[in-house]
Amino acid sequence: MDMIRYIVRYGAMRLHGIFMFSAGERLRHGDRVIVRTLCGQELGVILCVATPEAESKISLDAFEDRVIRLATAEDDAELRRLREVEREEFKRCGEIVRQMNVMMDLVRVEHIFGGERLIVYYVAEGRVDFRELVKLLAMEFQTRIEMRQIGVRDETRLLADFGDCGLEVCCNLYLNDMAPVSMKMAKLQKATLDPNKVTGRCGRLKCCLRYEYDHYLETQKKLPSIGAEVNTINGDGKVVAHELLANKIWVEIPDLGKKLFCPAAINLKSNLVAALDEGKCCCKKNSEGCECGDGNGNGEVIDDDFYTDED
Repeated sequence: MDMIRYIVRYGAMRLHGIFMFSAGERLRHGDRVIVRTLCGQELGVILCVATPEAESKISLDAFEDRVIRLATAEDDAELRRLREVEREEFKRCGEIVRQMNVMMDLVRVEHIFGGERLIVYYVAEGRVDFRELVKLLAMEFQTRIEMRQIGVRDETRLLADFGDCGLEVCCNLYLNDMAPVSMKMAKLQKATLDPNKVTGRCGRLKCCLRYEYDHYLETQKKLPSIGAEVNTINGDGKVVAHELLANKIWVEIPDLGKKLFCPAAINLKSNLVAALDEGKCCCKKNSEGCECGDGNGNGEVIDDDFYTDED
């Protein structure tokens, strides 16, 4: 029987995997399904058909497993029951950890839908010897125990709900690969450096600072470097700052102060005048604040080929 491959999000950590299902019944985005994973039977949500394009845009945690069936009302009722059970298991697990004086902070207990195992998520500063703890937990809950040490970003994925933007936190909604984020990214995008505004629910720099960073970096590479000596229609000057979103640069000109130019205006005067004569000035677009030399102080030369002095 022909099978269709789907990308499914499943589990407490909202992992992604490719799961196959009979082509006789077409699944749609948002359908709740029971899937077989390495941990056992879990409840998941269909995201899309696993096309090559879709696979290239998402980090996958499981490959070529299968969808058992569509979830039913009975499955939803069982899931709600398990969530209640998890609260009691979390409480009891915390008591055992304190009794054994194990240096870890419990984050969540996940009871796999099929009952095959209990996953204990915890945060700790270093490696933890939990062999005796696992034995006691297995005796207590009469099932297989899996201990998973996670970081603060993953802790937020399990516990947080909404971010400062008013939307669900990205790590809980769709992010799977937690790429590093640095203060350099915030500085390049001229984001506020107030720690209270650039840190997320996890206490680390917000993941969204990374989303447009590559675009800012690519734009920066196309502009003259800060400190470069350049020639403008208003005279020689030095590049002192970039306006990356506007794709413009600030130039310090003696006796005139700082002036805002588009990249094409940083050129030899003869080439600039020729560009203006050819109608390549952007003053037709009513841009504001550009000193390209169109006579009104609000134009911009929109020529991709521009001259850049070497530092």
